[in-house]
Amino acid sequence: MRDIILASASPRRREIMDKLNVHYRVIVSNVREQMKDDLPVEEKIKDLALQKALAVFNEHPEELVIGADTIVEVDGKILGKPHTMTEARDMLKLLSNRKHRVITAVAMISKDHQYVDYDSTYVTFENLSDTEIEKYIQTREPYDKAGAYAIQGWASVFISAIEGSYYTVMGFPLHMVYKKLRELGYYRG
Repeated sequence: MRDIILASASPRRREIMDKLNVHYRVIVSNVREQMKDDLPVEEKIKDLALQKALAVFNEHPEELVIGADTIVEVDGKILGKPHTMTEARDMLKLLSNRKHRVITAVAMISKDHQYVDYDSTYVTFENLSDTEIEKYIQTREPYDKAGAYAIQGWASVFISAIEGSYYTVMGFPLHMVYKKLRELGYYRG
């Protein structure tokens, strides 16, 4: 059985991957994330996950490579990772007191298989005061998270409902990855 490579720098993806109880190693994909404008949002995120997986697979063609990417969408607007306090503040204000969609795509590539799919989860935020937003921004937690929040972190107190997979919101749809790895023979029984 070939080795598994997780093409991600995300500590959250590694934490979730550990739950699968399979041997893997991490090789960070150095792909510059660039979304193609002419694609529907689901195809954009699938393309990013595929780009990440392919970049590592091209260097390790004998192994199974897993890439992933996550975005937050609200009113058709894509929210990536904020780069400034202002961007984080604007994103959190946009998410306040409403439902949004988190989409995580996964690409799994080996010399025999190519699988790319996505999972969506809806998350509802409570109404956030300006003070709550400012305190959260000061934690520095929003800056490497799509949509400027971490469901597993302090922002969990803002969430009143989740419709779908918690792990999809964290950035790695565990059920999808497990099912595909089982199909590819990484689990018996």
